[in-house]
Amino acid sequence: MKRSFTESYSFPASITASLTNGTLTVSKSGTELTRLLTRPRIAVALKGNELTFTASKASKIQLKEMRSLLAHVKNLVRGLENKFVYQLEACNVHFPMTLKVDGSKLVINNFLGEKTPRFARIEKNVLVEVKGPKVTVSSADIEAAGRTVSLIERATHVRNRDRRVFQDGIFLVERPGRVL
Repeated sequence: MKRSFTESYSFPASITASLTNGTLTVSKSGTELTRLLTRPRIAVALKGNELTFTASKASKIQLKEMRSLLAHVKNLVRGLENKFVYQLEACNVHFPMTLKVDGSKLVINNFLGEKTPRFARIEKNVLVEVKGPKVTVSSADIEAAGRTVSLIERATHVRNRDRRVFQDGIFLVERPGRVL
């Protein structure tokens, strides 16, 4: 006997949503986010302001995939209502590093006394602000903001040195919903 399972989500009235070829586009007051919602054996439909996921066979894997897709949709809506904000802090023990935003990249000068600057790419639609040692990353797209934070941390990764001595870097200190 085959069982089917359905999960649905109703968008708030202030958000407009459209679904074309499995790609969900949500927008609110000029901000637009897209997400691909295709999974095998899971049908996605949008009627009015209600998004419906239907699994042909309600196996555990399909239920998990449906709930993951639903969580992605909720993150899109949360991002349209409030931006996701990450806080990073530059820590330097040996040499004072300087940070500045130059277009779509973060320039890190004098890291561990290096003469050549290091760069971290800033994703599209992500705002990075530098105030002294504090770096603020904010975006309506949680994944783009998270990728940018990861790229900034990775740009100051210390290689071939003792991490107990060389503790310099840019580190995540606060993320949406949680202080680390």
